[in-house]
Amino acid sequence: MDAILLKNIKSGDRICDIFIRDGIIADIFPAGTGNGAVAAETEVVDCSGKTALPGFINMHTHAAMTLLRGVGEDIRFSDWIGRIWEEEEKIDDDYIYWATKVACLEMLRTGTTTFYDQYWRVPAAEKAVSEMGLRAVLSYVHLDHYDAGNSARQREECRRIWLQSAEWPGSIGMSVAIHSVYSVSEDQILWAAGFARSHGLKINVHLCETEKEVRDCLASHGMSPVKYLDSLGVLGPDVIAAHTLWIDDEDIAILADRHVSCVHNINSNLKLASGYRFRYNELRDAGVNVCLGTDGCASSNNLDMLEAMKTAALVQKAWREDPAAMPLPELLSMATANGADALGLDTGRIEKGRMADILIIDTDSSFFLSNAPFLANFVYSAHSDCIESVICGGKFVMRNRVVPGENEILEGARRVLDKIR
Repeated sequence: MDAILLKNIKSGDRICDIFIRDGIIADIFPAGTGNGAVAAETEVVDCSGKTALPGFINMHTHAAMTLLRGVGEDIRFSDWIGRIWEEEEKIDDDYIYWATKVACLEMLRTGTTTFYDQYWRVPAAEKAVSEMGLRAVLSYVHLDHYDAGNSARQREECRRIWLQSAEWPGSIGMSVAIHSVYSVSEDQILWAAGFARSHGLKINVHLCETEKEVRDCLASHGMSPVKYLDSLGVLGPDVIAAHTLWIDDEDIAILADRHVSCVHNINSNLKLASGYRFRYNELRDAGVNVCLGTDGCASSNNLDMLEAMKTAALVQKAWREDPAAMPLPELLSMATANGADALGLDTGRIEKGRMADILIIDTDSSFFLSNAPFLANFVYSAHSDCIESVICGGKFVMRNRVVPGENEILEGARRVLDKIR
């Protein structure tokens, strides 16, 4: 059915009826008045006592790392990433397909409707995402380790996947990723950025994730990673930079001037001891669009955006010694609307004419038993299992906590894990 009416659902400060048709929020009526304005074949869902939120937009993932959970625990980032690259040598298309399905399952259960991914074997990931019904932008990642053979192979692969992407459904887009300044040669950085711009694609990059990355870039190029990429002409409004943790005031001014979107990945940064003093206030005040992500499960260990929201806010308050740091409305925007703006998608808000990516929150639990604002209880008290149903592109992709095909996904994932062993 292409039309849904969510009756008597709370959105913001009002109770309303949300009418969804052909994947779009077609109208929002005062509560109880929607029935007379919709077609007879509309599915009517009584949402009394429930609250609507925009679907989360996870702006930095390596989705197929769901099957690398727990690999390389309690070690330094420089050792951890070497271990990950070693494990990734073993994976194939079948692994990526099932591991990405596990990621989609987990994201649906925790309220993510759109994610921005950077990983290998993109066509296998696209097949998984398409079958699961999520919205995604999948990045082909350039990571040549300064090897000319790798560079040539990745350029050809990138061209081939770009041609294949013309056949992808409209809910899935392609992007180009430059892994980092320490793992990609300058020629390859320039080629990847040029290719992306010649085809109107977003550019994804890990940037200033660790103090060592900045020190090494200063030693090699005499400038920070932000300044280095800017000197190459890479930075611009089509760039989405993950982490941006070790940055100074000059870096922030450049990021703002170039209209780069930045993605905060607090749980990954904490777990790998990369740092915790993310300069949210300074980036925001400079006009930078700041988004939220989880990173991959090998470093964050889950894809739960609600957990990331809570941790991000608590750490900001703690290190700044300011309980007003990262207020709830801004936190919600980081997890929804800001990501939509970075990707150029007309979603992330519950408004007439927007794409219908909506979470239905069940507030019938102890976590919501107070007179506090909904967002306070949702972020700081509840867990993601209060997300009862998820609508993506106007269709239920999780309903009453049930995701179709869950058992098959888990069985497929176990098979590829056994094969790797």
